[in-house]
Amino acid sequence: MAMEGYRGFLGLLVSALLVGFLSVIFTLIWVLHYREGLGWDGSTLQFNWHPVLVVTGFVFIQGIAIIVYRLPWTWKCSKLLMKSIHAGLNAIAAILAIISLVAVFDFHNALHIPNMYSLHSWVGMIAVILYMLQLLLGFFVFLLPMAPPSLRAFLMPIHVYSGLFIFGTVIATVLMGVTEKLFFALPSPIYSTFPPEGVFTNTLGLLILLFGALIFWIVTRPQWKRPKEPNSTLLQPNRGTPEGVEGSMATNFGNMDKSDSELSNEAAARKRNITLDEAGQRSTV
Repeated sequence: MAMEGYRGFLGLLVSALLVGFLSVIFTLIWVLHYREGLGWDGSTLQFNWHPVLVVTGFVFIQGIAIIVYRLPWTWKCSKLLMKSIHAGLNAIAAILAIISLVAVFDFHNALHIPNMYSLHSWVGMIAVILYMLQLLLGFFVFLLPMAPPSLRAFLMPIHVYSGLFIFGTVIATVLMGVTEKLFFALPSPIYSTFPPEGVFTNTLGLLILLFGALIFWIVTRPQWKRPKEPNSTLLQPNRGTPEGVEGSMATNFGNMDKSDSELSNEAAARKRNITLDEAGQRSTV
């Protein structure tokens, strides 16, 4: 099935991938060039893993997971395969997010810095918790063939909305975290004098914001939505019919019933005609 506005979709997709990749590269340059590198020893080098893993997993990989259903080259693939890819990408993002939290908590504890006191940390923790709940909900309700179709239909709008809400929250959290780190690393008035690190990191924030905007635009265009499959091969345990097939089967059964009634009427009409013919022959004789 051809996608409407394919060229526009392709241009936005390439732009999103390029901007997302640049965001990861800019984050690596920031911590390697301006923030002394990476390590895992409880020092600031361990803290530097936090922005790298968050931007790579929680922003870039999660963004790709959101739009994976929109790729027209995957429309011929089974829905189960695409669900598995979607869940796998989100699982990778979740793992990287957890490691990033371990890095920052270890750093704070090693230097006796209080935890969870800033708005950045509050919103970030809420985003991680919601993301884990979203991942579990998607796995048990949409990936495994156990939930009834009625429950899936009820939860799907919530699943879609919460996914976009969490992604937007992550973008906002990252921007807050970048600003917070610059205030700590570049105390006033250094930050206000437009130092190279400040300008570079502000540019990183703009790239992350642009990536989020591109992902939101791609995923909210109805003409780029994956077409619904007329038939599905996933059997529901509480029903004997495949998911998505019940409507078509009911229609077919209705047509069969209609055909049977028409055949019965035709047979009755033939029988009446034969009876009339026989009666006419008797009266003639």
